[in-house]
Amino acid sequence: MQVTVRVPAKVNVQLAVGAARPDGFHDLANVFLAVGLYDEVTATTAPELRITCDGPGSEQVPLDEGNLAARAALALAGRYGREAAVHLHIAKDIPVAGGMAGGSADAAGALLACDTLWGTGASRAELLDICAELGSDVPFSLVGGAALGIGRGEQLTELAVGGGFDWVFAVADGGLSTPAVYREFDRLAEGRRIPQPAASEGLLKALAAGDRAALAGALSNDLQPAALSLFPSLADTLAAGTAAGALAALVSGSGPTTAFLAEDAAAAHRIAEALTASGTCRTARVATSPAPGATVL
Repeated sequence: MQVTVRVPAKVNVQLAVGAARPDGFHDLANVFLAVGLYDEVTATTAPELRITCDGPGSEQVPLDEGNLAARAALALAGRYGREAAVHLHIAKDIPVAGGMAGGSADAAGALLACDTLWGTGASRAELLDICAELGSDVPFSLVGGAALGIGRGEQLTELAVGGGFDWVFAVADGGLSTPAVYREFDRLAEGRRIPQPAASEGLLKALAAGDRAALAGALSNDLQPAALSLFPSLADTLAAGTAAGALAALVSGSGPTTAFLAEDAAAAHRIAEALTASGTCRTARVATSPAPGATVL
């Protein structure tokens, strides 16, 4: 028996970051939007836990218990007193190490796939609780759509979205470590008072209204200066997408993928072509949002 789950990438349309906490995390006001780039996780009954992976960037994905998908299977099995006897195959299409929560998506996909395969009957609240233990972005990967994440991003409030948005994502050559970006954020912020993060009312209204122009004016990412400090060539990618007609451009999450909001689908394709031709990124992908969360196929 096998179960396949499709799970989306995300873009942070707002990422407000507070000062470092004693536990090393940062308080966040993180407005997530799921976008239509997907990984698929297939769970098949097997003698023991095994991970395989294919697709773009799959050579960078760990195939041991360091993989978040493996940890999801182990966490669910542990709660229900059973062996994590499952083969998890990850078909990658979300950029790896790109700030689009690909690893978190795989964890949420594995969790839902194993829950379905094993018939554990875990409630949505239980699944979200396990997601939060696995990582700050994992609960949103399960939920999808749009949501505000507070705490370290794992405490979610789902948000209304009044229309669709067209995006282009420029995939960089190379990756960025999320912990390294946060360390650089702390270094750049040294000696400054950092306000408590809060969601932008203007941004939430723009999402609810489906207003592209208003959303473009409200996009923000407090990690962007740190990502640019560590990966300066991203500035050229942002400039190329803006010159090609993007309504707004920003680093996605901790980067190094950059996100461009387009006026419509035709504009998104023009921007993607211009970015690819610019030589400032490895490839450019077009996607729409919002997208559904983890879904059994």
